[in-house]
Amino acid sequence: MNTEMPKKYDPKKTEENRYAYWLDGRYFEATADPKKKPYTIVIPPPNVTGKLHLGHAWDTTLQDMLTRMKRMQGYDVLWLPGMDHAGIATQARVEAQLREEGMSRYDLGREKFLEKSWEWKEEYADHIRKQWAKLGLGLDYSRERFTLDERLSKAVQEVFINLYEKGLIYRGEYIINWDPETKTALSDIEVIYKDIQGAFYHMKYPLKDGSGHIEVATTRPETMLGDTAVAVHPNDERYKHLIGKKVMLPIVNREIEIVADDYVDMDFGSGAVKITPAHDPNDFEIGNRHHLERILVMNEDGTMNENAGPYEGLDRFDCRKQIVKDLQEQGVLFKIEDHVHSVGHSERSGAVVEPYLSTQWFVKMQPLAEQAIELQKSDKKVNFVPDRFEKTYLRWIENIRDWCISRQLWWGHRIPAWYHKESGEIYVGHEAPADSENWEQDEDVLDTWFSSALWPFSTMGWPDEEAEDFKRYYPTDVLVTGYDIIYFWVARMIFQGIEFTGERPFKDVLIHGLVRDSEGRKMSKSLGNGVDPMEVIDKYGADALRYFLVTGSAPGHDLRFYWEKVEAAWNFANKIWNASRFALMNMDGLTYDEISLDGEMQLADKWILTRLNETIEAVTTLSEKYEFGEVGSKLYHFIWDDLCDWYIEMAKLTLYGEDEEAKQTTRSVLAYVLEQTMCLLHPFMPFITEEIWQHLPHKGDSITVATWPEKQEKWHAPKSLEEMQLIQEVIRTIRNIRAEMNVVPSKPIAMDVKPMSDGIEQILKKNEAYIERFCNTNALTISSDAKPQEKSVTQVITGAEIYLPLEELINIEEELERLKKEYDRLTIEVERVQKKLSNEGFVSKAPEKIVEEERAKEKDYLEKRQLVKQRMAELKL
Repeated sequence: MNTEMPKKYDPKKTEENRYAYWLDGRYFEATADPKKKPYTIVIPPPNVTGKLHLGHAWDTTLQDMLTRMKRMQGYDVLWLPGMDHAGIATQARVEAQLREEGMSRYDLGREKFLEKSWEWKEEYADHIRKQWAKLGLGLDYSRERFTLDERLSKAVQEVFINLYEKGLIYRGEYIINWDPETKTALSDIEVIYKDIQGAFYHMKYPLKDGSGHIEVATTRPETMLGDTAVAVHPNDERYKHLIGKKVMLPIVNREIEIVADDYVDMDFGSGAVKITPAHDPNDFEIGNRHHLERILVMNEDGTMNENAGPYEGLDRFDCRKQIVKDLQEQGVLFKIEDHVHSVGHSERSGAVVEPYLSTQWFVKMQPLAEQAIELQKSDKKVNFVPDRFEKTYLRWIENIRDWCISRQLWWGHRIPAWYHKESGEIYVGHEAPADSENWEQDEDVLDTWFSSALWPFSTMGWPDEEAEDFKRYYPTDVLVTGYDIIYFWVARMIFQGIEFTGERPFKDVLIHGLVRDSEGRKMSKSLGNGVDPMEVIDKYGADALRYFLVTGSAPGHDLRFYWEKVEAAWNFANKIWNASRFALMNMDGLTYDEISLDGEMQLADKWILTRLNETIEAVTTLSEKYEFGEVGSKLYHFIWDDLCDWYIEMAKLTLYGEDEEAKQTTRSVLAYVLEQTMCLLHPFMPFITEEIWQHLPHKGDSITVATWPEKQEKWHAPKSLEEMQLIQEVIRTIRNIRAEMNVVPSKPIAMDVKPMSDGIEQILKKNEAYIERFCNTNALTISSDAKPQEKSVTQVITGAEIYLPLEELINIEEELERLKKEYDRLTIEVERVQKKLSNEGFVSKAPEKIVEEERAKEKDYLEKRQLVKQRMAELKL
């Protein structure tokens, strides 16, 4: 044990090489020890598309804290790492790279393009591992997974085939969300809606018989080229005579019918709507009911196709401008009305999403959703933390629509379906049919979320239900994730887990918010307000960043990033470093085996051990509830206030004294408390705690596998809390008076203390060494006969009066003014507590303990006020 620590805390030096030490020791690997209870978390797999951001740092630090604590509590911990292939996002990045080289994926072909994509994956996966290391994440790399791993691909195929055979996966022509930029389908939740300033375009479609026209309106006039009907409500008296008649579609001059449908809102607009079954989901349903033709007028890239007539080849938005101009010239378009409407945008590319008729693969969601809803009614339900997010989850899953799972990409899990070249027959299976030359595999891949929905069990070896990891570590204990992917991921993992394993995939879901800038704005490239967690670590260290992230908000809430708060966390680490260094300098070579807490203890020793017990209980209980902000606060005040500012300062009296036996006891208490404190703090700040722990007297090779602290009843002395509170109040009172009177701490003062009871007098006299040292007295009297001198400062505390005869320093008028303020303050407190106690509702409904506490406060305030009043009277004589 090296007891010498560097003079200055340098996070860079403290943290370098420590991660390699942990990995070399294999402390993060799950052991499958049958004597230990398993505890499992699977990491939400980051996309292999670039750097980790602050949200990742927050999310993974929370998981790291949980796993470090559970490991120390004796669990067989598996924290399984891995990454997601992120179909659309990764393919877009690789294609962008190819464009810079003057190529497209079609120039390379599918096989070569996938080789390029794998090269990208390897490069960025390595970046991510280095960032995980810098954060200090205790991951079991021996079990690292990737969503395109062979074993995981097998699980994906198994799920697709199983659902297909059950009739829960089907192929059909539907209106889907189409991203013209990436040329792929999107599921509903991959679409972000933004309010856009647009327009309503009001048009007159002429009746074929020349008897007039019918008015319709649209926000997308370019889609009118695909109209196949005009619909009115069957009960609308204005149009009953027109039902079944024909109108001529402008521009393309095609006959379309006027149909009656209950979907139409008679009170909205003209009460007549144009029907474009290939470009609107509601029109698609109306078209099905009336057997309307579906005319697609756009290409996959958002340009107009041959069905657009004279506009073929134009971009959809250029077409809009031209068609508006043409319709105005023809007198068809008679009014343009400003209109703000919600427009869907691709979550990945940002492009305006096009409702688009396409043949895709879908999951029939209703039966799967019903199972998930039933689960939440049982005692095996998934527990959401905070629980309000269960309603968010259920609200979505109760109104779920079928899930479009096919994507027009090359990077991903290719759909295991083949089409017969002649008959068009569909075959679904793990391999192509025997006469494979007559079959063509579907070109599409599966939605990324389809494979990541299997993450909790596909990573454990499923579909092999006899796989050791699957049997031991599934279901997992907790999922940590942001509220922004409850629909994308959490819900899908739950229904797939129930369907294929018969169990919830995790017991708890700990939900956190988003990291925002100091003004509350979402971090984005466009605002330039993003913060790279690696830069924060370079400046202040991983421990400071981690502590800030996990103590900065309550579960479910967003977190605002402040550099000042990270710096404050660094200051906290520095305080711990300096306190530990002082303690080590005064250990006198104490070893772990020499630590003994059986000697006679001073009040400060009993008090710090009791406060440690209280902190252990609070930290453990609050951590189990995921209240890490509260945990951080408890630890901060215990370490900074109790341990550093009080105990270590008080311990100096003994350590610098002559009593060798007392020194040994104090050294033992200090070593024990510091070691236990490092263990409590370790999940928050793993690097600095390991470094300090290695210097302290300890047992074992690493703090990562040290035993989690537990309350020790034999060293619990609740009475010491009251006694120390009295001593601290005396010391704080003198410090406050010195500050008010501008008496420097280094100037010795005389001091008289008048106890109000024998018990108080005994406590004060037994601990007068603390009072003399911290109040810097040159004359201290503790006596029930003590009286204030004519010119002295008086302060009333609980159980005693303090008199400071500062004749040469005091100003009577100023002292009277100070006492008047104190009298007024106490009066406010008296009135507040009496108002509370006079409230019959409070007295009858509040717990008896709370009511008694308020009565005790009233008594205390009244006594103090009376004493202040007496002193004011004395000074006026």
